[in-house]
Amino acid sequence: MSVSPSLTPSAAVAAPAPGPTQAELLDFVRRTAGDAELIASLPLDPEGRTWVRLEGPGGSEAWLIGWPPGTGTGWHDHAESVGAFLTASGELKEHSLTARLPTDGWKTLELTEGIDRERRLRAGKGRSFGRHHVHEVLNESTEEHAISVHAYYPPLPQIRRYSRSGQVLRLEQVERPADWQ
Repeated sequence: MSVSPSLTPSAAVAAPAPGPTQAELLDFVRRTAGDAELIASLPLDPEGRTWVRLEGPGGSEAWLIGWPPGTGTGWHDHAESVGAFLTASGELKEHSLTARLPTDGWKTLELTEGIDRERRLRAGKGRSFGRHHVHEVLNESTEEHAISVHAYYPPLPQIRRYSRSGQVLRLEQVERPADWQ
């Protein structure tokens, strides 16, 4: 005779706890950007961006990034991750798309008019964003470095990079964590 165990509420397997929300990630990058000692510790390179990985809240991935004058990310998204970033010093500019793009199965898209957004993020200003957010971030200064703090959850599974010519967006490359860590 076999007996099947019964599950009581205390014996049931709990669902995994959800990760940090966009608001919690924004709060984290705001607090981290306020750590003057940490911000000053980032080595700055006059030629290219520098970055240091940080411990983010609730299993998130976080980065402290230095932006020399005239540098930027190019158009990209963070796949299934939500995120937040905040400028700790200097000023960054973000171009983004307000439309949600298909996630897979395309190489070229014709974008409709009116979906472009632009934000200037001076020191202390930041934003959060949802999954599949397509944007580019730039330091347009000709003289001053910018420093920012970024956080993503879940940790970035991939970054899709795009080229853009007018209203045409093309998928150019898919990067995995081994490509940037």
